[in-house]
Amino acid sequence: MDNAALYLDLLKKSLTDTLVATEPDVDAGRARFAVDFLNHYIRGRAVTMLPRVRLDHLQACIEDVLRRGVPGDLLEAGVWRGGAAILMRAVLKVHGAADRCVWAADSFQGLPEPDAARFPKEAAAYHGPVVRDAYHRLAVGLDAVKANFAAYGLLDGQVRFLPGWFKDTLPHAPIGRLAVLRLDGDYHESTRDCLVHLYDRLSPGGYLIVDDYGEDEWTDCRAAVDGFRAERGIAEPMVQVDRRCWYWRRPG
Repeated sequence: MDNAALYLDLLKKSLTDTLVATEPDVDAGRARFAVDFLNHYIRGRAVTMLPRVRLDHLQACIEDVLRRGVPGDLLEAGVWRGGAAILMRAVLKVHGAADRCVWAADSFQGLPEPDAARFPKEAAAYHGPVVRDAYHRLAVGLDAVKANFAAYGLLDGQVRFLPGWFKDTLPHAPIGRLAVLRLDGDYHESTRDCLVHLYDRLSPGGYLIVDDYGEDEWTDCRAAVDGFRAERGIAEPMVQVDRRCWYWRRPG
């Protein structure tokens, strides 16, 4: 393993807090996984909730667009404590890509309240004790996220923040082309806002990653993606990263 690969490997272990501990096992059973997830991520020191397989895939996508010269920046919509976006910046730094930015878009106030009439499943989860009391609706402030970037020495001019609800910030965001677009907006409307306002900025050959596409117990994210793809006639197949995360590559 060369120095760059070793650095990124150690970074991912640090971001996931798995230098010593192990990440929660999705095959351990629903109840066991839920408890381990809460303790390891929400109450723990991890800077990202993404399992290692998703971070490895994100790194591979970034390195692929760099290798092929696909133009554009990198953007994550829904950053929580910033871990995946920190990895994005680290991969650019390792490869000396000084002409691209990492955009971190988030309300930095937690999850938006879903429309209960249109999305009762999402609203029930939003107002339930797990999301409300245990997860604190995933609220992490902008200063805390910036502090996490700074702790890894990666808070610089190639990191841009878009604070606010997606419906307000994305339509007029000063973003040109994108090469990798990672969506982790959790809910239907947040996911659709990202697709409507950002997909046309994704360069041919770029990657669109949807973190919760395979999750259907508490979110209508999949319906938002499938509806958008049908409206736009997007025929590229969805490819599975793990049970919850899927992606496609824009043709070009």
